[in-house]
Amino acid sequence: MLLAIDVGNTHIVFGLYQGKHLRHHWRLRSNRATTADEVGVFLGRLLRGIGNPSISGVAISSVVPPLTQVLVEMSQQYLKQAALVVGPGVTTGMPILYDDPRQLGTDRLVNAIAAYERTKGPTIVVDCGTATKFEYVNGAGEYLGGAIAPGLGIASDALSERAARLHRVELVRPPKVLGRNTIHSIQSGLIYGYASMLDGMVARIRREHDAKARVVATGGFSTLLVPATESIEIVDEFLTLDGLRLIYERNIGQ
Repeated sequence: MLLAIDVGNTHIVFGLYQGKHLRHHWRLRSNRATTADEVGVFLGRLLRGIGNPSISGVAISSVVPPLTQVLVEMSQQYLKQAALVVGPGVTTGMPILYDDPRQLGTDRLVNAIAAYERTKGPTIVVDCGTATKFEYVNGAGEYLGGAIAPGLGIASDALSERAARLHRVELVRPPKVLGRNTIHSIQSGLIYGYASMLDGMVARIRREHDAKARVVATGGFSTLLVPATESIEIVDEFLTLDGLRLIYERNIGQ
């Protein structure tokens, strides 16, 4: 079985694949001080809980450099596997038309690959995570570029930290756009405001490139924001993991 590991700024997500099927998944906080032994013990307990399946490959996408080597060492020591780390020299199957491809975050590329594999046409990817990211892939399967904005969680934290009389609120969708109290007003500004940004950015990307581009969303805040949008068609919480599976297959074989 393939173990796909997505190392983000907030969480490390583990996905266990049997062929093309995601059989199990787990989430661990991205603690930059963690060690290979700590991750190995954590993962070992989880694997024993599902019958200790045989791991035949490991693929890693990471935007947290200190944790990349930790996961590589964990894979070698505890799984006896040399991990495939997405980066320079790895076959992706997608031309990158970025000014400097080395500046493109691997999570952004992996998401673009997985989304294009699903649509097989012009595609906009919206990642509602720690940062809110937009990617565009044209009909020929070429990555053209994207945009990055602060994520919903960052905006919520900044609002409560920088405004003395505005307190942190639960991130849930309020009953109406116009709040009748401060809690609902903050929730509306965050949820509906970000949903409007997603729709607005999608509209601008479509005007610049292809009006019929499909829109695929992922990320921890996607289930909260997407119902308030009008442009997003597909939501896949595990889009990054699936992209890792595809890249592993293109490099190692099925």
